[in-house]
Amino acid sequence: MNDRPAGPRPARTAGDAEPTPVAPEPPGMQALFDDMYARSEDPYGTRARFYEQRKRDVLLACLPRPRFRSCYEPGCGNGELTVGLAARCDALLSADFAPAALRAARSRTEHLPNVTLARHALPQDWPRAQRFDLIVLSEVGYFLALPAVREIAQCCASGLDEDGVLVACDWLPDFDTRATSTGAIHSELAAIGLVPLVTHAEDDFRLMVWSRDPRSVAQREGIR
Repeated sequence: MNDRPAGPRPARTAGDAEPTPVAPEPPGMQALFDDMYARSEDPYGTRARFYEQRKRDVLLACLPRPRFRSCYEPGCGNGELTVGLAARCDALLSADFAPAALRAARSRTEHLPNVTLARHALPQDWPRAQRFDLIVLSEVGYFLALPAVREIAQCCASGLDEDGVLVACDWLPDFDTRATSTGAIHSELAAIGLVPLVTHAEDDFRLMVWSRDPRSVAQREGIR
């Protein structure tokens, strides 16, 4: 889920049916997103703000491989990052809990045959039957209580292939409807035992990349 009209998006969750979350969503969250997307299909300025454009570029530049077989992107919002990921992935499953966000994402990605969109609530709608070599959690965790974040971390651990890569990118400053701090989210993800490859921290956001493959990009290409 995501929230913060003046900045990056809040983490999103929800699902196709009426899910029973590990921890309840903040009251009025569905109404909040319905209202935001009713007023604009780009309530966070992901298509207009340099901040958002640059953050996407940083995330994509931090991926340790040029190509991935299968990626899962929960909390896809209106699909701006989805477009960038689709250029690097053979197959991309992108999900959000907000129907209006998914409508915007569908419009943005309808020309991309390798993108599948779904309405998912986290953690209960995590696609446990599938495995991925890339999971991207961009602005997804802060509206979830810590037990839900822990379950998502375990879903990542069991859902990543042997050469899998996990990315987390989150807004750092506090805001009223935040449920879990960015530091706590990244600590839970780090605890599943992957090798940290990238740590990128700014005043605004923090980005982490972990992998089952401990080699650096230079090592992967035989430079060292």
